[in-house]
Amino acid sequence: MSPRHRLVALFVVVLWGLNFLAIRYGLDYFPPLFLGALRFLVLALPVLLFVRPPKGPVTWLVLYGLGSGTFQFGLLFTAMHIGMPTGLASLVLQSSAPFTVLLGAVLLHEKLAVRQIAGIGIAVVGMALIIADRADAAAGVGVLGVVLTLLGGLSWAFGNIGQRLAAPSEPFRFTLWMSVIPPLPMLALSAVVEGPTVGWKALAHSLDGTDGRLALLGVAYIAILSTVVGYGLWGALMARYPASTVAPATLLVPVVGIAASAIVLGEHPSALALAGAATVIAGCLLGMLRKPASALPGDEGDGAGGELDVTVTDDLGERGAQGGAAVVRQG
Repeated sequence: MSPRHRLVALFVVVLWGLNFLAIRYGLDYFPPLFLGALRFLVLALPVLLFVRPPKGPVTWLVLYGLGSGTFQFGLLFTAMHIGMPTGLASLVLQSSAPFTVLLGAVLLHEKLAVRQIAGIGIAVVGMALIIADRADAAAGVGVLGVVLTLLGGLSWAFGNIGQRLAAPSEPFRFTLWMSVIPPLPMLALSAVVEGPTVGWKALAHSLDGTDGRLALLGVAYIAILSTVVGYGLWGALMARYPASTVAPATLLVPVVGIAASAIVLGEHPSALALAGAATVIAGCLLGMLRKPASALPGDEGDGAGGELDVTVTDDLGERGAQGGAAVVRQG
C-alpha cells in the first residue's frame, strides 16, 4: 500500500478500536439489548429510506443480520454489561476469525491449510490464557463474560458465512441493509429480558444528564463513524488491494482497544491476560498470512497516487464488489 493508504488503514483501525469505548459509554446508561437495537435503528431508518435493497436471496441477508447483528451484539453487549473488560472484549471478539475458518471448512467444505490449523491452535491457547486469568474474577462473572464474548464471535462467524453464501456484488450496500434485520428481534428480546419500558424511559431522559448525552454520542459513533465511515474507507482499500495486504491491519484493533481502555477507563490487564492477547493476535496473524497475491486488474504497483472511491451514494459498492466479502467490522 502507498503511505497515504496505510494512513487510511490506520485511521480505520483507530476508529474501530475506539468503538469499544463508545460501547462502554452506551452501556453505562442503556440496557445492553436495548442499546443493540438502538445502535441498528440509527442506521436502519435512513437505509430503508435512501438505499436500494441489495440483489440476491433474502435468506442470506437475514442470516447475516441475525448472526453479525442480533446475536453478536446482544452477546457482546451483555458480556460487557456484566463485567467483561472493554479492552479484552475487543480482543476476544477477534475469535470470529478462526471460527469463520472452521465454519467454512465444516459447512462450505473449504480446505484448511496447515498454516490455518496452526494459527487456530495458537489462538485457542491464547484464549485459554485469558479464560484462566478471568477465572479469578468474583462469582465467576469473569469467565461468563469471556464465554459470552466468544459466543458473540461465533455468531459473527455465522454471519460471515451468510455473507459468503450471498456473495453480494455490492458488499457495502449489503452491509448497510444488514442493519435493517436486528432492531425488531433485539427490541423484542429487550422487552422480555429488560422490561418493555426500561430502555425507552432511559432514551426519553437521555438528554437530562451527562451520562445520557455520552451514551447518545456513543450510539452515534458506533452507527456513523464506525460503520459508515469505517466501512466506506475499508471497502475502498479492499477494492484496491488484495485482502491479504489489507486484512492483517485489523489485528491492531484490539491493541487500540486495550490501550484506549487503559488510558481512558483505567483498565490494566494482568501479565497473563496480555500474554494471552499477544498469543491470540499471533495465531490470527499466522492464519491470515498467505503467499503474495497478484494485483487487482487495473492496479499498478502499490497504488501510490491513486484515489480511494469512498462516495456514499445510492450506487455504493461498485468498487467494493472487487474486494469480495472480506471486509471486517468492529462493534
